[in-house]
Amino acid sequence: MARYFDVNPQNPQSRALDQTAAILRDGGVIAYPTDSGFALGSLFSNHSGVERIRHIRQVDAHHNFTVVVSDFAQVGRYVQLDNWAFRAIKSVTPGPYTFILPATREVPRAMQHARRKTIGVRVPQHTTALALLDTLGEPLASSTLILPGHEEPMDDGWTISEELGHVLDAVLDSGDVGSEPTTVVDLTDSSPDVVRVGGGDPSPFEA
Repeated sequence: MARYFDVNPQNPQSRALDQTAAILRDGGVIAYPTDSGFALGSLFSNHSGVERIRHIRQVDAHHNFTVVVSDFAQVGRYVQLDNWAFRAIKSVTPGPYTFILPATREVPRAMQHARRKTIGVRVPQHTTALALLDTLGEPLASSTLILPGHEEPMDDGWTISEELGHVLDAVLDSGDVGSEPTTVVDLTDSSPDVVRVGGGDPSPFEA
């Protein structure tokens, strides 16, 4: 059964963050809060964790996982950026956006889109998510916690613990998640493609 950590949204307790990070380092899969609802996360290098997330979400190898990082300076390590993409992402980061781009060699094959070799990348604007990333010291392999048959992400930590505690190792909850999923923008071609409209304003990426 998942451990449940209830933390202060303005100043998340370091003990809970340390324990959550330890669970991730031990191969765990967690639910954690973001500015776009809850997300599922595992250690970036945890192949079995990625597969567990696929199973929970019921998505296949063509699902774009997301590398969640704590600041914009880390983005270029995981996705290939031309000058336009660099400026476009920087202009709205941090925030409720996910950008799909070709993955670099730093990204495990298990996380990449099976055919396109792409990956999502994002920098959340959420105190607890950023604090967890800083405690962990590396990015998370992540996917928005949208259950099969639903269109919106789960937004209540206690409900997640009750419904998914048997398939998760921890739920980190600060009670202050966003209610919409990220806006997803595909930047793999010469012009942006807004794949999903969510919490981020899509107008900078629309013709």
